[in-house]
Order: sequence, then structure tokens, then C-alpha cells
Amino acid sequence: MEDGPLLADIGNTRIHLYNDKEVVHLLPDDAIEQYGAQRVYYISVNRHLESRLKTETVWENISNRVHIPGEYDTMGVDRRALCLSHDNGVFVDAGSAITVDVMERGIYKGGFIYPGLSAMLESYARISPALETGLDSDISLTELPRTTKGQISYGIIAPIKTLIETLSCGKPLYVTGGDGRTVSGFFANAVYDEMLVFKGMVHALRGSEEEKN
Repeated sequence: MEDGPLLADIGNTRIHLYNDKEVVHLLPDDAIEQYGAQRVYYISVNRHLESRLKTETVWENISNRVHIPGEYDTMGVDRRALCLSHDNGVFVDAGSAITVDVMERGIYKGGFIYPGLSAMLESYARISPALETGLDSDISLTELPRTTKGQISYGIIAPIKTLIETLSCGKPLYVTGGDGRTVSGFFANAVYDEMLVFKGMVHALRGSEEEKN
């Protein structure tokens, strides 16, 4: 990406900020303290933080500039920005939830939402302490596992992999998010890129500036 203004993608728990060199992941207090006096364009799904940003920073919310043809009314701005990063493909954001969206020739075709990997593991643990385990992200899906950890991992990974592969069917597959590296490893052809949302934000900013001119 070309050098430009600081960009922030504000989630429910952290602020992901692109500072022209890298993406840094900060708690809100730390992000406001370090960058509050700097010019930052941001999108946000965290309504509770909005009043603080208005009074404690000089940041500008550009969520109302981020739109894609075919979007629906309650579609998250982070997903709209993600889908703006490329005109065609399947876009996976693996965070607290796993969202999967499809774009064809710049038009949104729909998608679906899974619980995130951590949420699914926690749901097993709530059923029984005997089901509390981590995820084996390298598990083979060619044969049924014979351990609790393996069977839980298989039950999580196999449906995600199967449905996304069915959707992609030759389309480019782009993955981002906190668990993006793990999820991208489920697929032979996935492109992991933590910059996707910010690329979409840049696209939206350029489009709004062109409209002004």
C-alpha cells in the first residue's frame, strides 16, 4: 500500500491500526493514548467507544463512505471494507466470528457467518469439562480421528473447509483476521493478508474524493 493517512479498524475488543509500515493491534486505551492527537480515518463496529473517540481524539469516522453494490442494511462496515479490497473472490474474516462473503465483478453476492474458532472451542467446554481442549489445526481430514481433541478439531475444521471450498470453486480465496493464518492453513490456495480491510478503506477514500472532484 502507498503511504497515506493512518487507518484504524475498530473491533469489539481491539483497535487494529495501520501506521504506514505495519498493522498494530492495541487495546482502546493504548490506541487513544498513542494516536489520539494524530489524524486517523477509522471504521468501527464498536458503538460503545464512539463517544470517547469524539471527545478524546481528532479521528474521523469514514464508515458512511464504505459501501459495496449489493450490500444489505445491517452488513458490518468491516465486512464491506474487506469486500472492497478486490472485485472478485471469497473473503474470509476469521475473528470472534468467521464471516464468509462472495464478490463477483465488484458486486456482493452474499455470504454466511460461523462462530469463531475460540467460540466453538468454548462451546464444547461448556457442554462438559471432558471436552475442553485446544484445536489441532494440522489434523488430517482424510480419515476419522480417534481422540477427543482430534474429533473436536475435525468437527470444527471439516465443515468450514468443505463449505468454503464449495463456494470458492475456482474463485480467489482471501483470508484475514486474528485467526486468519490458522484458517488459511486449511486451504491449499488461500491468500492470507492482514491488510485487506485497510486496502478496502483506501479504495473507499479514493472513491469519495473522486466524487467530490
